[in-house]
Amino acid sequence: MTAHANAARSLHTVLGSGPAGTALARELVRRGHAVRLVDRNGDGPAIQGVERYAADVSTAEGAREATAAAAVVYHCVNVGYHLQVEVMPRILDAVLGAAEVSGSRLVVLDTLYPYGETGGAVMTEDTPWKATTRKGRMRAELDEKYLAAHREGRVRVSLGRSADFVGPGVLNSSLGATTFPGALTGGTVLGLGDIDLPHSYTSIQDVAAGLATLGEHPEGDGRVWHLPTAPAVSTREIHTMIEKRVGRLLDVVVLAELRPFGPFDEQFVAEYAEMFYQHTEPQIVDSSAFEQAFGVTPTPLAETVDATVAWYGEWLARQ
Repeated sequence: MTAHANAARSLHTVLGSGPAGTALARELVRRGHAVRLVDRNGDGPAIQGVERYAADVSTAEGAREATAAAAVVYHCVNVGYHLQVEVMPRILDAVLGAAEVSGSRLVVLDTLYPYGETGGAVMTEDTPWKATTRKGRMRAELDEKYLAAHREGRVRVSLGRSADFVGPGVLNSSLGATTFPGALTGGTVLGLGDIDLPHSYTSIQDVAAGLATLGEHPEGDGRVWHLPTAPAVSTREIHTMIEKRVGRLLDVVVLAELRPFGPFDEQFVAEYAEMFYQHTEPQIVDSSAFEQAFGVTPTPLAETVDATVAWYGEWLARQ
């Protein structure tokens, strides 16, 4: 292989420019990689060292164009809740097919949905996949297809599962725009389900670092990994941490049952209702396998809360 070809194969392509994809693109640049960040429009704030690229990766042609010459492709694409069951399988077909053509390794950002209800048991990579919801079954079927493609030698694949995101840039999360703006302004903070149960939250920086680590370690291919996640605490404990940082008590409204409220419109509520079990039983993620395999430790929750409060303060000032 020529030096030019070697240089071309060093490209790391990130599909999806949401909070995870954007944080991952920055992390990959920090690690010295050439980075392409792909979404439908190819626009957004300039990120030093990142090439923005427009493509529709739900189509075979768009996915092939976006992933051409990439050594590693990171699938961080997500779509609205009401579109997931229809659109995510189409994206899988296009992205898997494109990676097979390009010879790229594929790192997939995954969810906890395939496990379904666990009764509060700690989730490890050996936890059975028992999802009964539409979106949980869909995610499990996608993951089986990814792993089958790896077993069959068509595409080298690894999957990184994350708990709920928290961190700078994270708006659409149960610990995002429903929490921090109200905390900083004295407005309402929404809590979901039983906020006294332990609940794992994964720092968006740890999502990025974990996916980048999988991208740099082919020996991790062919399996599911839990991305580095700080030990679970209750959401109420996180509220207390936030209170100490903003200097006021939070005005928390707890939705014991999901209903339209604030940013949750009827369409979202109808689609998310089947997943609400995540807030009515403990959600505890064990990421020790990843930590031991790759020598990585999750960001302490206190540091993540510090960074998130600071980011939301700046974000609110720009609104």
